[in-house]
Order: sequence, then C-alpha cells, then structure tokens
Amino acid sequence: MGGGTGLVAVGTLLLVLSGLGAYDRTTWVLEVFPIFLAVPVLVASARRFPLTPLVYRLIFLHAVILMVGGHYTYARVPLGFWVQDALHLARNHYDRLGHFAQGFVPAILVREILLRRSPLVRGKWLFFLVAAVCLSISACYEFVEWISAVLGGSAATDFLGTQGDVWDTQWDMLFALIGALTAQLLLARLHDRELDRLERAG
Repeated sequence: MGGGTGLVAVGTLLLVLSGLGAYDRTTWVLEVFPIFLAVPVLVASARRFPLTPLVYRLIFLHAVILMVGGHYTYARVPLGFWVQDALHLARNHYDRLGHFAQGFVPAILVREILLRRSPLVRGKWLFFLVAAVCLSISACYEFVEWISAVLGGSAATDFLGTQGDVWDTQWDMLFALIGALTAQLLLARLHDRELDRLERAG
C-alpha cells in the first residue's frame, strides 16, 4: 500500500480526535461509519488490487471531511459558519462540501475500477457512466438518511443536517453530480498518468 500506510495511521489518529468531545455521539458514529466500512476493505485489498496514490489521497481527504462533520455535526462546523458570514448565506453550507466530495472522490475511484476491470476505455461513455454511478451512490445515501429519519425521528436531525431546507435532498444530489463531473474534468489526465505508472510497476 506504500504511502497508504501513513495515511491510515494519520487517519486513525484524526478519527480518534474527532470522536473526543463530539457534539453528539450518535451523530458522530453515523457520519464516520463509512470510514469503518471502507478502510478495512482498502487495507485487505491493498496487495491484491493496489489503487493509485491519487485515489488513496482523495479517500483520505473525504474521510477528514466526514470526521469534521461528525465531530461538530454538519450544521455546526465553524468553517461553514465562516463561509456563511463571509458570503452572507442563509445557512451553514459545510454539508454541501460533504456532498460535493461524495461525488468528487468516488468518481476517480469508480473511474479506476472501470478502466482496470471492465472493457471500457477512456472517452465519453466512461465519463457518463462514472457520473451515473456517483449519482446513484448519492441517491442511495439519501435513502439511508430517509430511513434514519423514519427510525430516529427528531433524534436524526443532526445527521440529516437539512437546516429547514425542503430541497436539501435535491441539492445534495446536485452537488454530488457536480463533484463527479468536476473530478473527471480536473483530474483525468493526472489519474491516467498514475494508472500508467501503476501498470508499469505491476
């Protein structure tokens, strides 16, 4: 896993710190739960199917975003309040950053898996299918939030982070889609170079 080992160590430390003094323990668990699912899979598959350094770094960045949101709850993250005040916004938009990352990061991971494990080649169909997969991931996450609201009632408010916005689900999915498109437009060439290096090293 190379440099990924260092990321796991730093990420573990940050995860512990994010749990200390978290605003709400249940919300923290719900927000960081994807980390507990993803990291064991990444570690277990690192030798058999190592990913590019770019993907590992992006996953680490996404994990940090989740940890911060879990520690404060998305509606109370100080960075979000700073942006809210600076831009005179009506709400704390840190959760929008989270959903942007929910599209941005999986886009490169999905792109890598499709290029390495499917007949797809670089081009319009790859671009479209990566975006479609990321949008479906976002939709599935909204299902999780919906189920949490049904089961948890008012206790799920901090996890949902809607802040009274009736269009929150639609905005979340839109930002995930924008993230998926942006990642492919900005990082495709860098990702291709890292994929080439990974193939030569293998």
